[in-house]
Amino acid sequence: MAQVLEFKLPDLGEGLTEAEIVRWLVEVGDVVAVDQPVVEVETAKAMVDVPCPYAGVVTARYGEEGSELPVGAPLITVAVGAPASGGPAEVPQTEAPKSSAPRTEGSGNVLVGYGTSDAPARRRRVRREQHALAPVNGRPAPEAPEAVRPAPEAPEAVRPAPEAPEAVQGPVAVISPLVRRLARENGLDLRALTGSGPDGLILRADVERALRTAATPVPAPATTAAPPVPATTAATATAAAPAGTRVPLKGVRGAVADKLSRSRTEIPDATCWVDADATELMRARTAMNAAGGPKISLIALLARICTAALARFPELNSTVDTAAREIVRLDAVHLGFAAQTERGLVVPVVKDAHSRDAESLSAEFARLTESARTGSLTPAELTGGTFTLNNYGVFGVDGSTPIINHPEAAMLGVGRIVPKPWVHEGELAVRQVVQLSLTFDHRVCDGGTAGGFLRYVADCVEQPAVLLRTL
Repeated sequence: MAQVLEFKLPDLGEGLTEAEIVRWLVEVGDVVAVDQPVVEVETAKAMVDVPCPYAGVVTARYGEEGSELPVGAPLITVAVGAPASGGPAEVPQTEAPKSSAPRTEGSGNVLVGYGTSDAPARRRRVRREQHALAPVNGRPAPEAPEAVRPAPEAPEAVRPAPEAPEAVQGPVAVISPLVRRLARENGLDLRALTGSGPDGLILRADVERALRTAATPVPAPATTAAPPVPATTAATATAAAPAGTRVPLKGVRGAVADKLSRSRTEIPDATCWVDADATELMRARTAMNAAGGPKISLIALLARICTAALARFPELNSTVDTAAREIVRLDAVHLGFAAQTERGLVVPVVKDAHSRDAESLSAEFARLTESARTGSLTPAELTGGTFTLNNYGVFGVDGSTPIINHPEAAMLGVGRIVPKPWVHEGELAVRQVVQLSLTFDHRVCDGGTAGGFLRYVADCVEQPAVLLRTL
């Protein structure tokens, strides 16, 4: 007898809570092998082929191309041990067989936070045992994702009966821990919500909508006759709104909007800047590249300066644990850099940048930039940054006040390097001048530390020998 296993959308990386289905790679009835990609999804920053950890026959797919699914929502169900020619008709069983599914059918090689180890198996068994307490009359075939909402007859927003699964499980139909924390911090009871996600799954948008509704003051009963209220209804407001094209905030744009909004909301940032004479740095780069060997990029030299500066001012290579009210100073420098692509702005991360020389940094910047342009960056290459270098000079601008890449503590911005009048050795001369700006989290340090960091960076730009003295 075939066993029906449900494969859910795995954790695609730090802070990524949903993904958009771009293209299905399998059809219902297809035979799949272990670790075979079954769907192509677009996360907030990258295109990812999602491999299935089970081998068998695809019995159901969840979600249409172009739709968004939260992490933990069902993707497909697979009949393990079913004949290749059987298709979904030969596997009418629903949830019960899954609890005893042998783990040997799966692979451990899926995505971040998802595998076929014992821990996920125990979680799935707990959910199924709880679902067994719910009414089972008229339970549908595998096309209904029962692992998210156990009983269609029990409204998720009410859950009055103690024998419902939530009375045992405690939490309601919420996958994302960010959604749970948002509700908990604002004193919102998730049992009072009706989720707008698949099968009643409660999404972040549902919680934010409920919080906005709760924040709206309820008018007191009128004690005297009130004048007629003008008919300024939602329909009227919509009709009065200017005509235009509406672009959904999803995918890359939605992720950027969420992250930047969170940064502005949570981080008390400040910015300082300075002009620097980059003439000697440009000459040093020219001399290095004239000596033969791999070419050294300008951003690699700036990254090398950044890592040296962070070694002197470690306060800026940190993050703030708001729950514990602690500043966590990080040992390694994982350097993010902003890269503009056709799909939008992405921030690849050079891991362990502090241990790399200029040649290694140049090669890694080139590799990640090419992957960003082709859309082949993995979630691991887009997460885990501790400090960001933003070279907005490539856009032909001199200065900017960048927004910190949450949860980091600082970002260095570099403008274009252009010939300008400059007083050099007491005389007016034309020099290669660049503006450097540092936006920092004022919780981790004061202006003296930030100014010291930026001044050290400027000194290294003006006199590269300063960097050699500190190595």
